[in-house]
Amino acid sequence: MKTTLGRRTRILAATTATAGLVLVAGCSSDDDGGSGTKTAAGGVELVKAGQLTTCTHLPYPPFQSEIDGKVQGFDVSLIDLVADDLGVKQEILDTPFENFKTGAFLNSGECDLAAAGMTITEERKKNVDFSDPYFEATQAVLADKDSGITSFADLKGKKVGAQAQTTGEDYAKDQGLDPVSFESSDAVLNGLRTGQVDAVVIDYPVVQGWLKDKANADAFEIADNINTGEQYGFTVKKGNTKLLAAINKMLADAKADGTYKEIYEKWIGPYDESAASPSAS
Repeated sequence: MKTTLGRRTRILAATTATAGLVLVAGCSSDDDGGSGTKTAAGGVELVKAGQLTTCTHLPYPPFQSEIDGKVQGFDVSLIDLVADDLGVKQEILDTPFENFKTGAFLNSGECDLAAAGMTITEERKKNVDFSDPYFEATQAVLADKDSGITSFADLKGKKVGAQAQTTGEDYAKDQGLDPVSFESSDAVLNGLRTGQVDAVVIDYPVVQGWLKDKANADAFEIADNINTGEQYGFTVKKGNTKLLAAINKMLADAKADGTYKEIYEKWIGPYDESAASPSAS
């Protein structure tokens, strides 16, 4: 998984499968929207009345990105289901990715949960509570078709790009590479397009999204796909058991009634049962 987009934050109001941009001056955990209660269905306590506030980091397609001025994606659609179950609407706050690792925006009361295609790791579990895994992720090597790179082993001595503070970057470093760090997934792709790097190492679903664009598919190819055992999870503030239970219930129900499969096929591609149904950590 994935890092820092910038220091500014934005509130993005989400509707089912889409979200519209709403510019605000700031965010306060004391603001209850003017009326109503902060207690949602099931006794879940929310930071703002009438809304489920989600921290994310943009862009990270196909999990969350702005498309035609609206935030959309796999994670957005799944968390919309949680909001529906709680009887509220989802609001999305775009934040720097390092806050996801520390749980800063959860601890400060600015967000109820974080949804950002984030890999479950033991280090991150020290700061946040993870939901059941909802996606099995692998790392992909994407390279120019004329590069001669056909496997991860071919990256030795090459200029390799990765997104900063992600497991892809960590994996490349662990394998003895010295990757060029890019701030966002868009910057990673631009680095490859402009020849700043010969290849990139990044989550496979992100590469899948890139290759849906014909220009990318004509220029680049997947040189390798590496199973690193990564699983994605949503996070809540440590001890927020009721919201965590609501998220896990949504995942179980969506997989049982076929909703998860529909969302998967819309945003990821052909349904992959092994990726869609990872065992809980």
